[in-house]
Amino acid sequence: MRVRCRTFRMRALVLCFGFVSAVLIVPPESAFAQGLPGTENGEWRYLGGDAGHTRHSALDQINAGNFEDLEVRWVWRSDNFGPNIDYFSRSTPIYVDGMLYTVTTPRRQVVAIDPATGETLWTFREPETTRRRRSPRQAYGKGAAYGEVDGRGVIYITTPAFFLWALDAKTGRPLENWGAPVSLEGFSEGGVLDLIPNLVEDWGPWQNHVAGGGTYDPDYGIPRELGMVTSSAPPIVVNGVVVVLVGHQPSYGQTRIENVPGDIMGFDTKTGEFLWKFHVIPRPGEFGHETWENDAWRWSGDMSSWAPASADPELGLVYLVTNASTVQTYAGHRPGHNLFGGSVLALDVQTGERRWHFQIHHSDQWNYDLPTPPILMDLTVDGERIPALIQNTKQGLVFAFNRETGEPIWPIEERPVIQTEVPGNYTSPTQPYPTRPEPLDPIVLNGLTDEFVIDYTPALKQQALEILSDYRIGGLYVPPLPVNHNNDFTNNVGCQGGGNVIPHPPVGDPNTGIMYASHSRNCRAPGFMEPTNGVDFDRTDFAMPGPGGATPNSTPTTGTTVAAWLIGGGGGLPTIDGLRLFKPMSNQLSAFQMNTGERLWSLPVGETPERIRNHPLLAGVEVPNSGGAGWSIQMVMGDLLVQTRALSQGGVQYAPDGPVELHARDKFTGEVLGSVELPAPGQYGMMTYMHQDKHYIVVQIGSIRTDFPGSLVALALP
Repeated sequence: MRVRCRTFRMRALVLCFGFVSAVLIVPPESAFAQGLPGTENGEWRYLGGDAGHTRHSALDQINAGNFEDLEVRWVWRSDNFGPNIDYFSRSTPIYVDGMLYTVTTPRRQVVAIDPATGETLWTFREPETTRRRRSPRQAYGKGAAYGEVDGRGVIYITTPAFFLWALDAKTGRPLENWGAPVSLEGFSEGGVLDLIPNLVEDWGPWQNHVAGGGTYDPDYGIPRELGMVTSSAPPIVVNGVVVVLVGHQPSYGQTRIENVPGDIMGFDTKTGEFLWKFHVIPRPGEFGHETWENDAWRWSGDMSSWAPASADPELGLVYLVTNASTVQTYAGHRPGHNLFGGSVLALDVQTGERRWHFQIHHSDQWNYDLPTPPILMDLTVDGERIPALIQNTKQGLVFAFNRETGEPIWPIEERPVIQTEVPGNYTSPTQPYPTRPEPLDPIVLNGLTDEFVIDYTPALKQQALEILSDYRIGGLYVPPLPVNHNNDFTNNVGCQGGGNVIPHPPVGDPNTGIMYASHSRNCRAPGFMEPTNGVDFDRTDFAMPGPGGATPNSTPTTGTTVAAWLIGGGGGLPTIDGLRLFKPMSNQLSAFQMNTGERLWSLPVGETPERIRNHPLLAGVEVPNSGGAGWSIQMVMGDLLVQTRALSQGGVQYAPDGPVELHARDKFTGEVLGSVELPAPGQYGMMTYMHQDKHYIVVQIGSIRTDFPGSLVALALP
């Protein structure tokens, strides 16, 4: 094992967490050099800053002493380029060689921006195709990738229609003599690859389609009866290879169990030549094939890589995370652990071979897809320097591995979980739980037990316990019940403590080993399952998930009994006059010292909503601050944790409940050291760069309730 050794002096820092004082020994920030490339010389070359996706920069021209002097230098608006269907900016810009690059609108138009003025320098938009209009992830592009070919800067982008483009970074023009011509109107002779042929060429259903006389239409893409494919995360460029990630229809919108697998592919940066493909659903003879029982590998698909990838160029490894296979509310049609779904994958970037993997959850049917990239940073654990990989989950669990070997840094236990009672369904007997660090929210270990029940008054707690006595309490992996079950309890109840971390990714500080993660608490009854008897439902007859809604899942080929997912009001649980049965933790920010696995601090972001503070049942009661609406988004910059709040959650847009501000926080305590006002709430993330000796912070902002849908705001000192 390669161990990176560096000398450092130790310093002591006194911290308070809760009511306990502790002495924390941390190395000075100058002790550890930045381990992974991306933010040298004030740049931000990757979506997450560096190749390890830490969202960290060493820039410190802006610091605690002058933070409140920041001024808005420019605002760049995405709605100038067409409608953005969800008014939400997921694309964090990159900054390379004096230019900013991002993508925008459902067309995923590529834009180059002047970093000093916000002026648009060039744009590129892929010609329209039928398959782009069929894509379910059109406006969900998270950004662009950068590479160099013989000293020439190149922007690589994967589109909703699943084409890969290589564009000259200075002009936006497609590269000549790169890729392969696409026989569609408006497409250039070079600079583009149709990714579908390489994806499907060795896939059995496609081979059967061709053998039966079927042909390929590049305008339409994969025939609807076989499946669909798209993308969400950008590719990543590592050691001369462009690694392409794959997306599909979200689990809550799926109406069939058949689909094309989301195999990972690598292409040469210089020519676009196809280099390798990794089968995310193992074929016969491949590692993990036995985890697909009843030959489900033959027709199962999906395994999207929604989150961006990270990489260690020195090790030659690229790290990806996956979701589950098709229909994430029922697994009877695909029994087994289903590798490599719900997994962290470490692939050799030159060959695509698996170096190691870890399955975070087995046979997912809770929509627990891994939503955020692995964070890569070196740690010192018990005196040993370890190249680490840190993986956060929707559930609120934090896994830590040696990123070279895949060995867990601390033990991970397989623990028994509640088993399904739905006829024909499959659930794994156990699921993995890390022993360190502790979960973001301890409620996830055993669920809504007595210590988490609302107890602001004795009467409230008594009433809550009486309601909960009708339910079976579980932790994370609580399955739905049959709609006509005969149990003594009304339903199962499960809790998660991470929330959907897609729009508020955790960040890391490679200099101190601290990770910062935003989280929230939610407990719900997962609903009921009822057989569809093989009927292929028309989705237009059903509402999307939500109070009183239903999402059908059907199996038109196998006729396997699957189910409609029924969701009640109040988050799936009754309330007491609008008060939830559990003590709320709506918007929380926690810091973990990953060198030890200990939580340093945890604090609410925003204020408890007025409807709770002034609730008649809480008159005269001092209610602990549970945090406000939305979530916390942040990055690490020099000596600061730069943080703001997004006012959107679960597709719901909230009106600002106070000043919309960007904060400078102390990295070791979370204390706010300075604040400046933003023109609109944050969205998803932020980045920073140094341009012509001036330090800038760019925040993704905007919501449907403001004048800045899907915008970027740049701040700098006067």
